Amino acid sequence: GGQPRNVQPFSDEDASIETMSHCSGFSDPASFTEDGPEVDEEATQEDLEYKLKGFIDLTLDKSAKTRQAALESLKSAFSSKILYEFIMERRMTLTDSIERCIKKGKSDEQCAAAGLACLLCVQMGSGIESEEIFKTLGPVLKKIVCDGTASIQARQACATCLGICCFIVTDDITELYSTMECLENIFTKAYQRDRDTNGVSSTNNSVLHISALLAWTLLLTICPMNEVKKKIEMHLHKLPSLLSCDDLNMRIAAGETLALLFELARETDADFFYEDMELLTEKLRALATDGNKHRAKVDKRKQRSVFRDVLRAVEERDFPTEMVKFGPERMYIDCWVKKQTYDTFKEILGSGMQYHLQSNDFLRNVFELGPPVMLDAATLKTMKIPRFERHLYNSAAFKARTKARSKCRDKRADVGEFF
Repeated sequence: GGQPRNVQPFSDEDASIETMSHCSGFSDPASFTEDGPEVDEEATQEDLEYKLKGFIDLTLDKSAKTRQAALESLKSAFSSKILYEFIMERRMTLTDSIERCIKKGKSDEQCAAAGLACLLCVQMGSGIESEEIFKTLGPVLKKIVCDGTASIQARQACATCLGICCFIVTDDITELYSTMECLENIFTKAYQRDRDTNGVSSTNNSVLHISALLAWTLLLTICPMNEVKKKIEMHLHKLPSLLSCDDLNMRIAAGETLALLFELARETDADFFYEDMELLTEKLRALATDGNKHRAKVDKRKQRSVFRDVLRAVEERDFPTEMVKFGPERMYIDCWVKKQTYDTFKEILGSGMQYHLQSNDFLRNVFELGPPVMLDAATLKTMKIPRFERHLYNSAAFKARTKARSKCRDKRADVGEFF
């Protein structure tokens, strides 16, 4: 059982992660808006901040398990609530804790600390304070990314963190180019490995190469056009080699990066011409219609879906527009640059993405959503579906789903009708 709502002050004997509630509700923003009796928001906020102070203290604990659990709890809170003022007062303490955990922790702790660093910058947005955070953490992240003795998982998390933090805070163009070069040094090894007949460490390193490639692609979207042209010339003829990689996620990352590069190339030059277009479209079409029996069905379905879109982008300059709903608002993802940016932040914010799209000034600025929409309590109440109605709807949907599945599983069903 968790601790009672009124958290007691910590004592030396009691200050361990096991005796504190784990912010489990933070992972779902909806938990803050459930129907129920009126609560004292100020008291709830004070209670939350008191817990978070405890977690910040525990990032310095002697136990690695305790430090990691504290980092994860802070990540859950930062991803599901806007805590700008609270963090502003403690940003240096948090930065020092993250730096220490990345430098001295083991793999899992380093991954948790890198994830928290991303969320810290997302919360702070693009300002002087975030720049100070990145000046401290940037060199540490680069060191881990380039350290061949560090675990692949830690290097992967640091590569992602490096790209996201640089995207958020960097006004200095030289720092942007330096970070991109660091990431290029990692994922270009996948080109070399493709030519290497031995390829011993291919599987182990793929996750690192994928993260570095995606982080680099994110940064490319904010580069000046002259730099974009240079990068396209450098990588566009090499990236197709990664489409033959054994790793599904690497093939997808390479395909989506190619689609984005073509989109940027055509923006910079309406008459852009790619010499090996026929060979590339042939490869993409093969992946979009892949029927290899040795691949898992789920993998084939995912690959075909992605590469149909990539093929349309390369051949027809088309993008399948997606709509994202959050609160009363709608956002249309209508290009590969926007999709890449949305997918990146969705990955680190998880279920908190919708909440941040509604309330986070930085993210709203990135997606050109304007200032947050302010709705009064009465409007919000009319928009909400009562809990009882939600229950009835979910019950009906569950019954319908069960009937449909039962019919499909019935051995007496005519199998031919499903094809």
